[in-house]
Amino acid sequence: MTNTSSNRWIDISVELSEGMVHWPGDPAINIVRVQDLDKGDSHTLSNLTMGSHSGTHVDAPAHFIKGAPSISDLMPDVLIGPARVIEITDDHSVNVEELRRHQFQTGERILFKTSNSAFWHDSTRFEPDFVHFTVDSAAYLAQTGISVIGVDYLSVGGYQQNGSQVHRLLLEAGIWLIEGLDLSPVGAGKYDLICLPLKIKHGDGAPARAVLRPTVSA
Repeated sequence: MTNTSSNRWIDISVELSEGMVHWPGDPAINIVRVQDLDKGDSHTLSNLTMGSHSGTHVDAPAHFIKGAPSISDLMPDVLIGPARVIEITDDHSVNVEELRRHQFQTGERILFKTSNSAFWHDSTRFEPDFVHFTVDSAAYLAQTGISVIGVDYLSVGGYQQNGSQVHRLLLEAGIWLIEGLDLSPVGAGKYDLICLPLKIKHGDGAPARAVLRPTVSA
């Protein structure tokens, strides 16, 4: 259980590493040292190549909607502020019946913790049967007025299971998406969230560092 009396920040982003898991068909993550102090160079410098949706990342509406806001249009305060972590019990998908119990409020930032977080213990293998939103649950969330959704695997939609439609439903509703979170260190509850993606001009998405701090009651 999370100690909610603690004021410490908890890192919920995954570590980017050479050869780590990525969405099938997206560019692989490669990190190559081109200068190295250990080899006698004057400094250490690395060359990074990866897709814009690698590891923990933010999806901009422009990812699926032509002419929609890009990652460089994101106002920082959208992903900074109070957030709620919700634990999902279904090991296959997030269903509407389970969502109805949580009474979402307009403007809320909601992070969904599922059994997916265990996958990050082996971050080299893609797991196609991850917990995801269905079209029905995405349509339900699109009507709630929440502002941010975070999930603990690489996509809000399933693998080859209406993933594009799920994205569009949420993004068209003005919901910003954080994907690839590792929520294993935290439990359900209220937190302060900071998530800052790289500011890529006209970007469809960008890797991000995300942290949570338990909300301490006065």
